[in-house]
This record gives sequence, structure tokens and C-alpha cells, in this order.
Amino acid sequence: MRQFEICKKEQKEITKIICNLCKKEIKVKNGISEEDVLSVEKRWGYFSNKDNEVHRFDLCEECYDKLIASFEIPVERE
Repeated sequence: MRQFEICKKEQKEITKIICNLCKKEIKVKNGISEEDVLSVEKRWGYFSNKDNEVHRFDLCEECYDKLIASFEIPVERE
């Protein structure tokens, strides 16, 4: 979840990122997060039960690691 503040020229600047799973606050300085996060945005298609809804969320690295540890098929890594 991202929190924004309207800045000069009506541009939005990220002021805070909160992990949607654990609620950990990721510090942001000058619009840049001080830790890496996974940000997901998904627009659901017409053949889903969420027809054209857009879902957005952020996960801290620790929650991401817990999530992928539960996968039956591991993520691909390079």
C-alpha cells in the first residue's frame, strides 16, 4: 500500500510504503524507498470474477520470501 502526497505541479510523491501483508512500514526518502519491495498491479480480465477491477499491493522482502516458500513450483531465478 502506498501513501502519496501532492507536491508541486500536482505531482504525487510517495511518502510511505506499507507492506500489505505484515504492515511493516518501508521508509521513503525523497520519493525513493530505502528497502526494496515487490509492487504488484493487476487488472483482471473479462473471464474472471473481478471483471476489469485493478488490484494493487506491496510486499516487503520478508513477506515475499514467505510467500514464494509456499509455492509448489519454485520461482525462476537468474
